[in-house]
Amino acid sequence: MFLDVSHLVVQYAGRARPAVADVSFGLAAGEIGVLIGPSGCGKTTLLRTVAGLEPAQGGEIRLSGQPVSAPGLQLPAEQRRIGMVFQDYALFPHLDVGRNVGFGLSALPKAERAARVAEVLELVGLGGAERRAPHELSGGQQQRVALARALAPRPQLMLLDEPFSNLDVELRERLAHEVRAILKAAKTTALFVTHDQLEAFAIGDAIGVMHEGQLHQWADAYTLYHRPATRFVADFIGHGVFAPATVSTVDGHVVLQTPLGPVNGAAAAQAAASLAQGGPQDLLLRADDVVHDDEAPVKAEVMRKAFRGSEFLYTLRLASGETVLAHVPSHHDHRIGEWIGVRADLDHVVMFPRGG
Repeated sequence: MFLDVSHLVVQYAGRARPAVADVSFGLAAGEIGVLIGPSGCGKTTLLRTVAGLEPAQGGEIRLSGQPVSAPGLQLPAEQRRIGMVFQDYALFPHLDVGRNVGFGLSALPKAERAARVAEVLELVGLGGAERRAPHELSGGQQQRVALARALAPRPQLMLLDEPFSNLDVELRERLAHEVRAILKAAKTTALFVTHDQLEAFAIGDAIGVMHEGQLHQWADAYTLYHRPATRFVADFIGHGVFAPATVSTVDGHVVLQTPLGPVNGAAAAQAAASLAQGGPQDLLLRADDVVHDDEAPVKAEVMRKAFRGSEFLYTLRLASGETVLAHVPSHHDHRIGEWIGVRADLDHVVMFPRGG
C-alpha cells in the first residue's frame, strides 16, 4: 500500500473517548480514498494526523513504505511531501494566480518555476490564467487554483478537507468529477474528507464510513450501499428503513416474510442464512427495493414525496404501521394521502439484529 494507516489512535487531552480509535485502512498508488461521516466523527482529525498536523498516540502511518508516524516517531508535516487543499481555498488575495500556484516552488529557477505553473494550470483547466487575480475567478475556479498550487511541488500524497463545502450544491458533484479526473491525470494518490455522499461517490475509489472515531467500513460505493458491514453504515448511506422479517418454509420452499409480502428464491435463501445467526432480525429495505405496482396486494399510503426530476422519493405508510421509502418514476405523480400498490424486489438481502 502507498498509504498504510494501521491501528491509529488519536486522543485529545481531557476527552474520555479517542477522536480516532484503532483505525486501519490503505490506499494503493494513484487511488483516491474518501472519509465520510457525521460532524465530529473524527474524519478531519484523521486527515490532519496523516498530514502531520496532529500527533498520534498509537498506531502507525506509512507513506510509500516509510513510517512517518509511529511510537517514538513523528515526522514533521513539512517533511512528509503532502499537498493540502482546504475548504476556504486559502489563496493569497494580493498575489495573482501564477504567483499563488508557484508559491511553494521558490527553490526552482525562474524559468522552471514558470513552466511548472503553466503545466499545472493547464492540468486543472485554467491555462493562461497566470495574471488573473483570485477575486476575478468563480468559486469553482478558485478551488482549481488551490488544487493546482497543492499539485505544483509534486507531493507524494494529496489531502483534501471538505474542499467543495463553500460551493453551490449544483456545482459540487460536477467539480468532484472534475477533481477526480485531474488527480487521475496527475497520477496522484489522494485522501478526501466530506460529509456529502454524492461527492464521496463521485470522487472515491474507496470510501470509509466513520462514526464516533471508529472506521465502520472501508469499501467501494457499491459495496457500502448494497453490503453494509454495520447497521450504522446501512442507515447512513443511501435511503432506507429497517423492517421486521421472518423466514418460513412453505411447500418445501424457503420464504422470506416482509411487511411488503412474501419473497422467495435467492433472496429468501440469503435471509435464511442471516437468520441462522440467531435472534430476531431487521431487514434493510432500500428505496429501490420497493416497487410501485398497482396489481400488488399490499397497499401503502403516500405520506410525503420529494421531486427528484426523473423520479419521486415517496415516503409510504403500510396498513400495518411500518414506513417504507420508494423511488417511483416522476410520471407516477400520486397525491398525498393516496393509497398505491407496492411490493418488494430484493437483489441483496441485508439483515441486522433487531434494535442493534
